[in-house]
Amino acid sequence: MKPLTGSTTDQAPADPAATDDMLATQPIGYWSGLAHTAVTRHLRDAMARIDVTQPQYWVLNRVHGGPAAPGREEVVTQLTPLADGPHEIARVVDQLLHRGWLRIDAGQRLRLTDTGEAARKRLRQLVTELRAVVHEGISDEEYAAALKVLRTMIANVEGDADV
Repeated sequence: MKPLTGSTTDQAPADPAATDDMLATQPIGYWSGLAHTAVTRHLRDAMARIDVTQPQYWVLNRVHGGPAAPGREEVVTQLTPLADGPHEIARVVDQLLHRGWLRIDAGQRLRLTDTGEAARKRLRQLVTELRAVVHEGISDEEYAAALKVLRTMIANVEGDADV
């Protein structure tokens, strides 16, 4: 653990009604957990209304977004840390193959079909609209500052001070 520098604020119990002047005493785990749950639920509920899941969107983006078409195991390895379980991404690949949004080429690489690319574009538009709701009243500068703080906190607890 890194040595502490500067002053340390005493930690208060989590309080959803904490006033602005009390926020510095609030536990980050509580608030980041609430934010994660609320944003993820908002996104997944919107996607469910059009019969798509967030992990399906991840896979479509991963297959579309690299310099070379990925293999199945590459996609599974890269996305499993985000998933709700160790088998979820492999199942999603199977779902998208069955749905006709993905195909496997002769080199065993995953490729988007025309239908899959159209779905990815529709989902990107949906996610952009949902992001606008989440970010309402928050400038890009405030958002970037919040992420920088979170990155530093992660580095602090993971022992990587060079973030």
